[in-house]
Amino acid sequence: MGSTRAERETGYLLDEAAYKHKRTRQWKWYEDEPRSEVNLGSYHITETLVTNRQYAAFIADTGHPTPNVDATTWRSYKLIHPFSRTRKFSWKEAKPPASRLDHPVVLVSYSDALAYAAWLSKKTGQPWRLPTEAEWEKAARGTDGRLFPWGNEFVPALLNSHDQGPFETTPVGQHPDGSSPYGMLDAAGQVFEWTQTPAGQSRHIVKGGSWDDKGCGVCRPAARHSRPNHLKHILVGFRLVTNAN
Repeated sequence: MGSTRAERETGYLLDEAAYKHKRTRQWKWYEDEPRSEVNLGSYHITETLVTNRQYAAFIADTGHPTPNVDATTWRSYKLIHPFSRTRKFSWKEAKPPASRLDHPVVLVSYSDALAYAAWLSKKTGQPWRLPTEAEWEKAARGTDGRLFPWGNEFVPALLNSHDQGPFETTPVGQHPDGSSPYGMLDAAGQVFEWTQTPAGQSRHIVKGGSWDDKGCGVCRPAARHSRPNHLKHILVGFRLVTNAN
């Protein structure tokens, strides 16, 4: 897992060609990607991100708060997206937008993802949880150190990113030709994904890039950054793993 100097350089060059500036390089976005070899036990990871439809069953069964955020909270995050952009992703009356049932659920915090995993574990009798960063990265890129889930060349048609995408979420699994060696879908682009790997106090690593990104250096499975646990973002969702046979 992680990247070499040459691989990080590829990420920066992709970004510079797309954005026509060097901010990701200047901000050293990809410098914290230590190259290492990790041996993992066997596990199963969900093929797709958890969808609004799946999350709705959890809400209906538990009464857990629905994915939403108020204007004051959103502005406190100090993100580039205006509050108005969150409205199409928010739920109303405990139901997701009807046209987005098969889109990945977003506006979910780290604890929301944990609550869903606990509920699913109880419902199925299998121990579901968030993946570790290493588990997520292996599932997303295989064991041969490839730059992207499908190979070493960036191909905009193989993911939902701002390069060719609609600048929002899409139904999961729309890019089967962009699947990983293990069949993981939407591992690049679509939305970032919570992992259980901590990154400082009350923060966890997120992986994968999003529909808002282009370039797409940040969509490389080796790319990594953290988000505060309380954050409910339109760019962050999750998938789960289990060690059960």
